[in-house]
Amino acid sequence: MDIENKIRTVPDFPKKGIMFRDITTLLKDKQAFAQVVDMFYEHYKDKRIDKVVSVESRGFIFGSVLAYRLGAGFVPIRKPGKLPADVIWQEYQLEYGTDSMEIHKDAIVKGDRILVHDDLLATGGTIAAACKLIDRLQGSVEGICFLIELTPLEGRKAIPDKDVFSLIKYDVD
Repeated sequence: MDIENKIRTVPDFPKKGIMFRDITTLLKDKQAFAQVVDMFYEHYKDKRIDKVVSVESRGFIFGSVLAYRLGAGFVPIRKPGKLPADVIWQEYQLEYGTDSMEIHKDAIVKGDRILVHDDLLATGGTIAAACKLIDRLQGSVEGICFLIELTPLEGRKAIPDKDVFSLIKYDVD
């Protein structure tokens, strides 16, 4: 099955000039959904992952299922004010301004082997901030995986020393 054909492209969403990659069409197809999880699992099954860390919100979809398949814990990174206990936060750059994200202080312990998952790699700012949070908690990022990578935006440059795996690469953003 060609999973790329299961993703719908919506022009001019959320603003003019953007080609939005809508994964809901893939998610509703049980065979495509299972195939994506299986592909990630096969790539990471021998890496001894302790926890899968995912970024709000679409990263949670595959990240939590992948954690289950790997026999690992799942850790959410959320927008500010969404986590109930003590957190650390990290600011990062957006195209126009800054944003921040948080993780519970006790989510990762020193030496945890971490797989980071998000649905899409664009400029890399979000995922670089997630890796900084993990580093601050003394976890070891063993890999970073994405369903989609928009290669012209060169997001890998934001995470140069990391092992990155993407299932689908688009040569146009």
